[in-house]
Formats: sequence, structure tokens, C-alpha cells
Amino acid sequence: MPPPGVCLNIMEARYNESIAQPARLFNQDYQQLKQHCLQKRERYRDDMFPPDRSSIGEGLLEPSKLACVEWKRPAEIAPNPSFVLDGASRFDFGQGELGDCWFLASIGALTCQRHFLEWVVRLEQTFDKDYCGLFHFRFWRFGKWVDVVIDDKLPTIYGKLIFVHSKNRNEFWPALLEKAYAKVCGSYSDLSGGSLSEAMMDFTGGVHMCIQLSQPPSNLWDLMNRAGKYHTLMGCGTHHTPQGKTYANNELPNGLVSGHAYTVTGVKQILSQRQVVNLVRLWNPWGHGEWKGDWSDRSSRWQTVSAQDRAQCLEVRNNGEFWMNLEDFCKSYVVLDICCSSPDFLDSNSPWETSIYEGKWIAGISAGGCIQNKDSFCTNPQYRVKIDGQYSEKHGDYNILVSLMQKPDKRNRHKVHLRNIGFCVFKYEAHRGMLPSSFFNTHAPLAKTYNKTREVMMFLLLTPGEYLIVPSTEKPNETASFILFIHSKAETHVSERSYDHKYESVQKLQIRNPQNDGPKQSIFLQYSDKYEEVDAEQLQRLLNKILKEDLKSGHFTIDACRSMVALMDTSITGKLNSGEFFHLWKKIDMYKNIFFHIDVHRTGTVSLSDLRNAFIALERRVSDGMLNLMAVRYGASSGHITLENFISLILRLDCMYKIFKQLSDGKTMNLRESEWMYISMYT
Repeated sequence: MPPPGVCLNIMEARYNESIAQPARLFNQDYQQLKQHCLQKRERYRDDMFPPDRSSIGEGLLEPSKLACVEWKRPAEIAPNPSFVLDGASRFDFGQGELGDCWFLASIGALTCQRHFLEWVVRLEQTFDKDYCGLFHFRFWRFGKWVDVVIDDKLPTIYGKLIFVHSKNRNEFWPALLEKAYAKVCGSYSDLSGGSLSEAMMDFTGGVHMCIQLSQPPSNLWDLMNRAGKYHTLMGCGTHHTPQGKTYANNELPNGLVSGHAYTVTGVKQILSQRQVVNLVRLWNPWGHGEWKGDWSDRSSRWQTVSAQDRAQCLEVRNNGEFWMNLEDFCKSYVVLDICCSSPDFLDSNSPWETSIYEGKWIAGISAGGCIQNKDSFCTNPQYRVKIDGQYSEKHGDYNILVSLMQKPDKRNRHKVHLRNIGFCVFKYEAHRGMLPSSFFNTHAPLAKTYNKTREVMMFLLLTPGEYLIVPSTEKPNETASFILFIHSKAETHVSERSYDHKYESVQKLQIRNPQNDGPKQSIFLQYSDKYEEVDAEQLQRLLNKILKEDLKSGHFTIDACRSMVALMDTSITGKLNSGEFFHLWKKIDMYKNIFFHIDVHRTGTVSLSDLRNAFIALERRVSDGMLNLMAVRYGASSGHITLENFISLILRLDCMYKIFKQLSDGKTMNLRESEWMYISMYT
């Protein structure tokens, strides 16, 4: 049984802090698993992505085909299996019965950049020495590199691979890479349909630039030429051509496939009859099917260039790769995606710096929606960017690239609920704390962008000064996690400040000091035993009696009362004496007063926003993430918290603070196993 999610989150964060290595997907350690298999002399079987129907996914194969699927290891498929034969190339493989041309086109781009390929694919893996049916790959997923472990059981029908397959039946790196990515995305069916940029970013972990080819920038050729010389991955997609009520991958008369992803594998400028021609080389991940127009393999245009250019560029083979001129390229394709580890290719004379910030929109606290939501927009996270230095033309077209990516709320890619996300950029003067709604009601954004995609991005050219970037969902009160990337040129200094809460702008609540109430003494004696002590069951009856009118339809559960006894029981007897009870009652009375003070609408519950005000009264600074965790643990499905759960929450928080203060150096706390179990099992 795996440890609780909060524990896994802490483990992952500590692991990432301690070593500059990829995180482990599902905490599966490749080296440990391999050592275990070798010692046991057994082949690895991955229970996290098992060789069964769940890993194929829903709706991908017809039931008759699904019934014929057998999962086989490479040695059962080919006589002499190898991971890589004669180097990894885009010409090694072809697409199978899976609509993942976007992913395969990205692999084609990956093979053109050796350093990215070696990092992702781990080419040193073999079927020879220390083989145990275990392989691993690396992908960049939402702000971090992840090491993905798989077994080498592959889905086959009648002994043949169903999905991506190598042209040499003995080579298996493409099929194993596809399986690893299917594991990351949830299943093979989750790879059906997608965007090039998604996979290319997962191969590079860097910057994505999307160019609409219907209105290409004037410097498109220069941009592609620079990208071709740097370590970039480039890909593009054709227009969708409707067929009936669906959009199919139809082969058009010009040889291109509609609604299909292609890899940009090269760019070259040549002379044709003394005229400069800009050529783009593309590759079809089907491994066949090519452009039939000008500059195609059999085009007469090749007879107008020098013999040297013709020998260097022209290869008459139906391998899916072909040339076309830039004009036809812009007419035939919708978008050009460029992905790289940094935007340095945009301006080699001025390197870029990257800052990454993870955040969360939380309903009721920091999910204010877009700027049309006048009263709540200011509650969104706010990031301050200060640009120093002198403005000059050498900045080029832009000096800032802002990218906002939403993190998935589900493991399975097709089940992820993509929200319409975006950000606004404002010019402003220095201001302490979060900017209030009055600022946004009187200042229009310099730039804004919203889209229902995994990532939205925008290039900006900003003069020296101070700016504010406000990421948000389009609709308010949508809880989601995000990553904000701010790329800036080195001569442009970028600093960031984010604010979890508006402590400076919220008035501290005035709470009266609780007083001992005489009648409580007699009630305590009424419910206590002969030793004037109460156990959890007696405490439950006592509190529900005293707070009957305040609790409305609710009540303290026996588990809540057991927790209270454990937190206030200094003698560890499982009971509270009169002193311990009245110490508890003072806290309950104070927490009750805070609750009713912040429950301004008298609903009998408090929201996350109200809860934040309670922490202000208690002089506790709590992050948005912790607030959300509290709402999940103590709130109803709506996130609202009743009085009895509010009291339990605040009491536990207060006691945990005191435990940490007593047992730590103020920053960290080290406990022996027995000490940790002693505290956690009783409190």
C-alpha cells in the first residue's frame, strides 16, 4: 500500500531538492528495481502499467481486436532483439493503429537533436548484459523531468506490434518509447489525438513558440534558419479537411495528408536560375506519402540548381521526407511549432534567463477569474516584474516571453479538464502588497491572452519599468494548478514577487478574550466520572450539550472528540481532568467567537476566504496550498466548513505549531522513528 498523497508530495519535493536528477514517476526507482530483478533472476513486470486492457485504454481497438491482443517481450517477437540498430533515426519506424502522429512527428524531430535524444531515450540500454525486461525513459512534465520505468511487454496481434513499429523487426526503441509515454499519459488510447508542441515540450523541457502560418511574421525565414542551427525541435500540422461529419487523415491530390502532423527536419537556401529559393524539408511520420508539388523528389525544379546542391539535398525515396519552398509551406500548413530548452536561438547576441514559478488558483481564495470579473480579479496570484537598464533597438522584436501552463487534474490525458487560462500584463508604479480591485478597474492591461489549451504564451517588448503579470482562469472559482515561466534577455533584469494572501489589506479581526463560565463547571461535573475526568465519549456528550444552539444541525463526532482529548491530554491517560478541559474550553470558546465573526452571512459555515481571515485573527500565515488541504480534510464537498469541523481544524493546527516549536530548531525538525510514531499515532 503506497503512503498517503501528502507524504508522496513531501517525498518528491525533498528528492527534487536534494539532487539535480529527474523525479521518479510513481516513486519507481530504475536502479533499485533492476538490482532486485537481477538478484531474483526474474523479468520485470510493471504493476503500475500492467500488460492488460487497462493499459490499452477505452475505445481504441474494436472488441474483436482487443480480444486478440497478446503482450509479448521483444525476444518473443523477433529472433535477435536490439534496443537500437545503427543509431536512432526518424527513418527507423512507422505509425501503427494509433492516431499519435503528433507524438511520432515529435520523435522524428527528437532524432534530429542528438543531445535531447540521448537524454530522453537512454540509448545505452540493451537486451544483452544485465537484461531483465526493464527499461526507462525521461520526459519533462509540467515543470520537472520525470524518469519513467516500464517493462518490455508490448501489445501484439498474431505476433506483430499493433502500434508504432520499427522497419527492422529487431529494433525496439520506438515501441518502448511509445509505451513509456503512454504510461505517462494514462494509456495508449490517451495518445490518440494531440498537438506537436505538447510532446516536443516534453522532450525538451523548454520554450514553445507557436507561429500562425496564415499570417507569418516578416522574419519567418530568418527565424526558421536560426532555429535550424540551434538545438530546436520543429514541427507543423496541415489543415483539416472535413469528410462527412468527421475530420479524417485524407491524402490530398498534392500528396499531403489533411489534419496531420509533420516534422521539420531542415531548412536550406539555394540558387535556382539565379534566384534565391528558401526550402523547408519535412517528414511524414507514416514513413511514406510525400508532397508532389514544386521541389518534391521528382520535381523538375531540381534540374535548375547546381549539381552540388542537388547531390546534397535530393534523395528520391518514398521515405516520407521531402522539400517544398517557403511559400508553399505557409499555404499548406496551419502552424509551425518550435521547441527548445531556451529562447537563445531568437538572438544569439543576447542570452535569455528563465524564471519558473508554481502556483494555484483556489476557489474562494485565489481564483478570481479574468479581468471582466471586476470584484474578484485582484484575488488572483500577482507577479511583479522589474525591468532595469536602458532600452535600445538591440532588443529586437521582444525581450520577454511569458508562458502559462496548467497542470492536469487527472492522470489520464483524455480525462483532463482543460480550463480556459491566460494572463494580463499591466504597467504600474511600485506598490507594497497585492494591488486592489481599484487598480484593475482603472488600468487597462498592456497585453492579455486566453485560450483553452495546456499552455498559453506571448512574446513582449517592454521598456524599462515595473510590470505586473496576473495569471487566471477565465471563469472565477475554478481550482487548478499552474506553472508560470518568465523568460527574459540577460540585459533585462527580471525580479518576481508573488503574494499568497492579502494580509496587508485585510483588517485584523477583534476577538474578545473568552471568560470562564460558571455553569460550565457544574456541567463538567455532571458528565465527568468520580475522578472528575472525561473521556472522549463523555466529552462528546458534554460539548454537544453546551454548544447545542451554536451547532445548529451539526454535532461533534466521537473521532473529533478523541482527537481533542489526545491533543489536550498532558498526562496521556486518554481523559481530560478539569484543568485540561477548561483549557480546551477557552480555546473552543475563542474559536467559536472567531467563527461567528467571520460567518458574516450567518450560514453556519465558512468558506476558504473566511478561513483565511480566521488565520489573520490568530496571527498565523498559511499558504493557499495548505488552505486547500484543510478544506479537503475538514470541509464538505463545496469546500465550506461547519463550526464543529472549524474548531477541530484550528485546535489541531494550533497544537501542531506548538509541537513543532518545542521539538525543532525553528526551521527543521528531526525525529527518531519511535518519536514520530509516538506523536502521530496519539495526536
